[in-house]
Amino acid sequence: MSNTANLDVVPQAQGFAAAVRGLDLRAPLAAGIERALLDAWTRYPVLYFPEQVLTPALLEQVSGYFGPFGHDPYVQPKAGFEHVIEVRRDAHETAPIFGGSWHSDWSFQATPPSATLLYGEVVPPRGGDTVFADACRAFEALSPTMQQLLLPLNAVHSAAPAYGPKGLFSRDDASRSMQIIVSPEADKTELHPLVRRHPLSGRCALYINHVYTIGIEGMRGNESQALLDFLFKHLVRHEFIYRHHWQPRTLLLWDNRCVIHYADGGYEGHSRLMFRTTVAGERPQAARAV
Repeated sequence: MSNTANLDVVPQAQGFAAAVRGLDLRAPLAAGIERALLDAWTRYPVLYFPEQVLTPALLEQVSGYFGPFGHDPYVQPKAGFEHVIEVRRDAHETAPIFGGSWHSDWSFQATPPSATLLYGEVVPPRGGDTVFADACRAFEALSPTMQQLLLPLNAVHSAAPAYGPKGLFSRDDASRSMQIIVSPEADKTELHPLVRRHPLSGRCALYINHVYTIGIEGMRGNESQALLDFLFKHLVRHEFIYRHHWQPRTLLLWDNRCVIHYADGGYEGHSRLMFRTTVAGERPQAARAV
């Protein structure tokens, strides 16, 4: 079993997502195919691979094509798999949906993950979409004056709103099936450029998100909140959105450096189980000029 055929990359209407067909990800990728896949991912920061049959071990193998594993805090990994998280929601759960607000994975880290891979093991018959916003197109749609205002700014990121002692998950009820760790460590903050340049494509992206971005360096609270509120609303305009409707046995890959996402609900009374890995990234670099 091997992968030597050409990739079939099918762009979606929104322009930043694509379907990838013609690969069996259980088999090793030939060197040329691996390079072509990385090139496709640079052009389309959201890729999905339908009709794949992956175990947690195979998901770890596929993750390795994109780099070393990232560090996943605050969530207990799957037993026997240090780098795999079960994103699980059982049919009876009433706790808030994990990942249910707009975010970029672990943006509060000094070196946030470049990629997240999510495999659909149990997909509900309705609902449960993963929704993405293109942060490059959102930045490019701003006026030149607004772009120049944002370029020198740093945003403050923190895990506190989700995983801190007063965060969302501190208020969980007993129905939660995932093992989430609430910790005072989450109250720490990290500064990242509000606009970052992608290390591969060279494009500029708004690097903020609704969950983990809590302020702007050097601004008073009301000033930064007003600017962030405008940018948050702008980021998720309908023309920047791709909504992924899950089918069983699909692998989804996205680039945390230039898209934000959230997990939608709408599948009450049904279970949903995904296997998830992250790929290590680099410290975000500021975009000093457009």
